[in-house]
Amino acid sequence: MKARAAVFRKVGEPITIEEVDVADPGPEEVRIRTAACGVCHSDVHFVKGNIPGPVPTIPGHEPAGVVESVGERVSSVAPGDHVIACTSLFCASCPQCLQGYPHLCSNRRACRRGPKEPPRLSLAGKALQQFADLSGFAELMLVHERAVVKIDKDLPLDRAALVGCGVTTGVGAALNTARVHPGSSVAVIGAGGVGISIIQGARIAGARQIIAVDLLDSKLEKARGFGATHTVNASSGDT
Repeated sequence: MKARAAVFRKVGEPITIEEVDVADPGPEEVRIRTAACGVCHSDVHFVKGNIPGPVPTIPGHEPAGVVESVGERVSSVAPGDHVIACTSLFCASCPQCLQGYPHLCSNRRACRRGPKEPPRLSLAGKALQQFADLSGFAELMLVHERAVVKIDKDLPLDRAALVGCGVTTGVGAALNTARVHPGSSVAVIGAGGVGISIIQGARIAGARQIIAVDLLDSKLEKARGFGATHTVNASSGDT
C-alpha cells in the first residue's frame, strides 16, 4: 500500500516527503493510519547526526492513530481501534522481560522482520529503516503488535500521541526509576514536556513537595497546573 512519508537520508540534507510502500501486516503486525505524531528532541538529534542510526529511514516515534488491518495472530487490537504506538517495544521472552522489566528488553530484534523477509517499508524496491521500530512521520505505520496500546476512542489522538514517548518517559522516571514514594520531596529541573510529565508522575506517587525549577516563569506557571507545589526560577535571585 502506498503512503506519503518523511524520508531522511543524510545529515545535512533536508528531509523529503515521498511516496513509500507499506507492506501488508505479517502474523503479529498491525498497520495503522497515523493521526498525529509529536516531534521529540530525539528525532532532532538523529537528523542532526548526534544520535547514530541506519539510513535511509522514516523518523518519528511519538505517534497515535487508527488500526487499519492486523495479522492473523494479533489479539490485542482490531481494525478501527484507536492506539498509541510506543517506543518501548518488547520481545516478552528475554531475561529482562521475564523478570518484569519489558522497558529494558534486550531482544527487540525478535519483533522485527528477518533479513530474508520482505521489508515493512520500502521505496523504489529498496528497504527503508524503521526509526525506533515505528517510523511515525508517515501516513501509515506497520509495527509489531507489542508496540501498540489500545486507548479509548474519546481521547483526542493529537493529545494521545504524546503519551507514546514524552509522557511515558517522564512518568516512568518518577514511578519506575526514581521510585518516588508517598510523602517525599522531589525537585524537577526543567519544566518542559518531559519535566511536566515527571511532575505528574511524582504527584501520582504521592510526593508531598514537588519543586519545579526552570528559567521561564511561563513554564513554572504551567508546572503548578500539573502538580508542582513550589517553583524556582533559576535565572533570578539566589537559587
